[in-house]
Amino acid sequence: MEKSSEATWNGYREEKKCNDSEDGRVRLQNPHLRNMSSDNLYHLGVGTHTHNLKEMFGDVKFVCMGGTNQRMETFARYVKKELGIQFPAGTDMYDISQHSHRYCMYKVGPVLSVSHGMGAPSLSILLHEILKLLYYAECKDPVLIRIGTSGGVGVPPGSVVVSNGAVNGLMKEELEMHILGKVVHRCTKMDQKLADEIERVGKRHLPYMNIVTGKTLCTNDFYEGQGRLDGAFCYYTEDMKMEYLELLRSHGVVNIEMESTQFASMCNQAGVKGAIVCVTFVDRTKGDQVCTPKSTQLEFQERPQQVVVAYIKSVLGLLQET
Repeated sequence: MEKSSEATWNGYREEKKCNDSEDGRVRLQNPHLRNMSSDNLYHLGVGTHTHNLKEMFGDVKFVCMGGTNQRMETFARYVKKELGIQFPAGTDMYDISQHSHRYCMYKVGPVLSVSHGMGAPSLSILLHEILKLLYYAECKDPVLIRIGTSGGVGVPPGSVVVSNGAVNGLMKEELEMHILGKVVHRCTKMDQKLADEIERVGKRHLPYMNIVTGKTLCTNDFYEGQGRLDGAFCYYTEDMKMEYLELLRSHGVVNIEMESTQFASMCNQAGVKGAIVCVTFVDRTKGDQVCTPKSTQLEFQERPQQVVVAYIKSVLGLLQET
């Protein structure tokens, strides 16, 4: 386990380098884990004392995560079809975390498909345990991709956004956390090369989609934090909302969701490559409510999945380049 890059924690700002792990393995910066005889990954329903994690997950190259259990089961079945994965006769993929009653987790060849719930706190719990799982399984050079939904800022519904930056409500590429009564800030810079490659593959092989890149605003809630006018409480005017949305656009923000800074920060801390690919359900400059028919929403949700699977197939040499 890698020693922390700082001798002491000052309790205010952790100046961690936003770079990849030197040996390709997940970088866990927690010396206390060395003193544990076993580690129970409670929310995943697996542990070092009950499962052979290296045997089960050692070949994982991609960890794809999204909000709901249903969406990630659908994604896992789509991966199985597109990668031509065959299971032994009489068997099928199953939810490895079903007994935890928290998240779902499916393994399809080199792809792990997991749900992370809604918002940064839920994603944080999932990602802590996924990163430890990858470490214990001795996975090399894993790529983590969040596949989700979002609100667009000046882009039409159904657009696929590949994030090239994750900012908080103050337009800063950092995550603010409160730990032991102190304020801690962590880097949320995104992997530009990975974002560019996903965009390139998507545009080449899915030319009918509107695929864009830009910064993603991460908020702490769905209503006031995103400047909506339709929540239970609202103490600002529509003009104030529109002024804020124009500020976002001027900073290169093209969509809004609730997980990106947490995701980017933890990928940086662990030294792993991470990307965020989301579809937009609404253009927030034209309204707040999602009025798109459910059937259309379901079709929209498939779009980032198709982009991500095209990227995975490209990496695995299963996609014919034209």
